[in-house]
Amino acid sequence: MRRRPRAALLPLQLALLVAAGAPEAPVSAPRSLVWGPGLRAGVVLPVRYFYLQAVNSEGQNLTRSPPGQSLFKVVIKSLSPKELVRIHVPKPLDRNDGTFLMRYRVYDTVSEGLKIEVLYGDEHVAQSPYILKGPVYHEYCECPEEDPEAWQKTLSCPTEEPQIAKDFASFPSINLQQMLNEVPKRFGDERGAIVHYTILNNRIYRRSLGKYTDFKMFSDEILLSLARKVLLPDMEFYINLGDWPLEHRKVNETPGPLPIISWCGSLDSRDVILPTYDITHSTLEAMRGVTNDLLSVQGNTGPSWINKTEKAFFRGRDSREERLQLVQLSKENPELLDAGITGYFFFQEKEKELGKAKLIGFFDFFKYKYQVNVDGTVAAYRYPYLMLGDSLVLKQDSTYYEHFYMALKPWKHYVPIKRNLSDLLEKVKWAKENDEEARKIAKEGQLAARELLQPHRLYCYYYRVLQKYAERQSSRPEIRDGMELVPQPDDNTSLCQCLRGRPFREEL
Repeated sequence: MRRRPRAALLPLQLALLVAAGAPEAPVSAPRSLVWGPGLRAGVVLPVRYFYLQAVNSEGQNLTRSPPGQSLFKVVIKSLSPKELVRIHVPKPLDRNDGTFLMRYRVYDTVSEGLKIEVLYGDEHVAQSPYILKGPVYHEYCECPEEDPEAWQKTLSCPTEEPQIAKDFASFPSINLQQMLNEVPKRFGDERGAIVHYTILNNRIYRRSLGKYTDFKMFSDEILLSLARKVLLPDMEFYINLGDWPLEHRKVNETPGPLPIISWCGSLDSRDVILPTYDITHSTLEAMRGVTNDLLSVQGNTGPSWINKTEKAFFRGRDSREERLQLVQLSKENPELLDAGITGYFFFQEKEKELGKAKLIGFFDFFKYKYQVNVDGTVAAYRYPYLMLGDSLVLKQDSTYYEHFYMALKPWKHYVPIKRNLSDLLEKVKWAKENDEEARKIAKEGQLAARELLQPHRLYCYYYRVLQKYAERQSSRPEIRDGMELVPQPDDNTSLCQCLRGRPFREEL
């Protein structure tokens, strides 16, 4: 019987089974494993993706890239020769640990379905070809699933999200009238960055409160993308587009805290957290408008561990004083640390003293064995990308957090450093002197990030926040004065035909 992977858990079970430098047997196409959401027609994403684990002829998982140029490739065609479909299929991303990430972006809806061939040379891999029975919708097809539970099941959404449970523990019920009365007064002044949304009959309406609401383009695009995929609950809420979380009232205060939705949380605030606009936008624009996203970074992690430069590395703006301290430490300890400020805004008077570093491509960060993650104005939004690399992350202790931080543990997934950076050099020295342990922590962190930060998981998370919010809101939402409809983009809508009554079926 052919072995099949355990779909959601397999990435976390991959281990370093073969010692570095030991020869590995050749790849066996039939024994290799293929799995992931991109093999299910009902998982509609901007970029669909799935995974491949190379397995040798002895049935062992490869733990590094096969020697020579990779022979893996993916060919995707419409099941019907009468359907002309535009599909962008780039080369597989080699994750340098025996696994590969396969991506494709569909630009047209396919009525009959797709055939996905995964090949090693001319030989089919695992159970290839994979048949996705139609319809297979493209990203801009407005064909929402009317049963949210079925949609979540199709995406294999987690049954629990600890951060969501923690965020809503402060809000057993949501008083919409209190929100309407207080939010504009407290947060909607001229300096505000608040957008008031109503979702009604799966349509998105909004009005801006304050001057700094240009980033509503990011909240608009993910809400519209969700509404194209699943029927959203009727609800009314406020999103904070600014950097800092807003609600600092304690639960036992009168009046109590308001459930403002933000992209970043802090230990002294009560905001409800969503994935940041950065990773959300990069997911929506992957293989199109951006080059650095949650998928592409996984195939661009630099040299193997043994060939990385044994220094800690940092590049970034001057958005926190500790970053300036980091540069000073680098000047004094160049054998341990390479840190530089690439742009001055907050501390312009320091540029002459500390110098300005040249910009460097993000993927080149991973030429270095250790990555220093220091807060910016709030949590550093580079952190998820650093965790997806294969360097060891040295993370500054912080009061700020993103939606996935609760799942990561110090000394298991990253090495903690004090907020004032007083122990940074000590931790770098420890990593150099304990190379195998440092490598193990880096790998554990990478595997956890791969699981937590899968693009389809972001959609699950957004929907679950909206669902929990709507369940607690007793008053019926309304389209308020000043609200306008946020229209769906017209990309390819003329090529989209919703085919209801034909359930998604997969033959894998």
